[in-house]
Amino acid sequence: MKQISAPPLLLEPQLAAHAREMFAVLSDPAIYEFENVPPQSEESLTARYAKLESRRSPDGTQAWLNWVIRLPSGELAGYVQATVLPGGASFIAYELASRHWRQGIATIAVSAVCAALHADYSVNLCVAVLKARNYRSLGLLRKLGFQPASAKQFNEFGGDSDEAVMVRAIGVTR
Repeated sequence: MKQISAPPLLLEPQLAAHAREMFAVLSDPAIYEFENVPPQSEESLTARYAKLESRRSPDGTQAWLNWVIRLPSGELAGYVQATVLPGGASFIAYELASRHWRQGIATIAVSAVCAALHADYSVNLCVAVLKARNYRSLGLLRKLGFQPASAKQFNEFGGDSDEAVMVRAIGVTR
């Protein structure tokens, strides 16, 4: 896994050493309007990040890739993560502190990760599963060319009744 340059951003492979800075980012209550909860402590986040440094699922069938988003100021804004599945698909997810919303940061970071997934891991389909009411993320994904999954894809990628599954083919010429 390598660093991704996405000017003006730098996406660094996430390490346990990022936990202190990321704990502050992930403690923003606005992030959790639609789902999830903030990390319990800096220590628990450090332990989680340390486990993720293997970059593989325990059974070895998936690549677990996580990048922190570094701004030109040196500050961390959030993260982008990818779970690369056998067969050319990858789940993607992202979180940014609310003070960094609507500035194009997520657009640049997610786009760069999708491109890197295609180039470095032969991914041809990026998949995002999110709460259907999360209008901000739905808008971002549409802007990036994601479309609602087919019924088959929705079932394949584990969407629940209150979720949207969005997909984007990458590296495919028409």
